[in-house]
Amino acid sequence: MKRNLLSIIILALLVVNIVLTTIMMISVTSASKKTAQLVADISSIIKLEIDGLPESDVNTTVSLAQTAVYSISEELTIPLKTEEDGKAHYAVGNVSLSMNTAHDDYATYGDAESMKAREGLLKDIIFSVIGNYTMQEAQQNSEQIKSEILSKIQVLFDSDFIYGVSFNFLYS
Repeated sequence: MKRNLLSIIILALLVVNIVLTTIMMISVTSASKKTAQLVADISSIIKLEIDGLPESDVNTTVSLAQTAVYSISEELTIPLKTEEDGKAHYAVGNVSLSMNTAHDDYATYGDAESMKAREGLLKDIIFSVIGNYTMQEAQQNSEQIKSEILSKIQVLFDSDFIYGVSFNFLYS
C-alpha cells in the first residue's frame, strides 16, 4: 500500500512539474519574441542588418602607408536648404578624400592630375548632398553626410578605391 501511495504522489508531482514547465515555456517564449521584435525594430532604425553587413559595407581597414589624401583645392561655400526661419544658411569649409593606393583603380584615377580633372564632378556631388540638409540637420548628421558623399563618389568612379570622406565645415 505504501508503494502505491508513493507512486501516486510521484505521478502527481510529475504532472504538476509538466504543467508548470509548460506555463514557464509559454511565458518565456512570448517574452523572447517581444525581445527579438524590439531588437529588429532598433536595428532597422539604425539601419543595421541582423544577418550581418553586406560585403560592400564591410569596413576594410587600409594602412596609413597605403593611404593617399586628395583635398579639394579651394574652400567650399555651400548654400544649405532653407529652414523655417527663412534665412539663408551656408556651410563653409574643406573636403578631403582618402584613397587606397594599393587598389587597382588608384593607378587610373588616383593621381593628382586625374583627381584635379574630376574636381568639378566631386564638387557637384558634395554641393548636392550637403545642400539637401538644413543647417541644424547638417550639424547633427555629419557621419550620414560623409557616407552619402562617399557612396555617390564610389558610384561616379565605379570603384571603391576612395574609401573615406572627411570635411571640416563651419555653419552660418
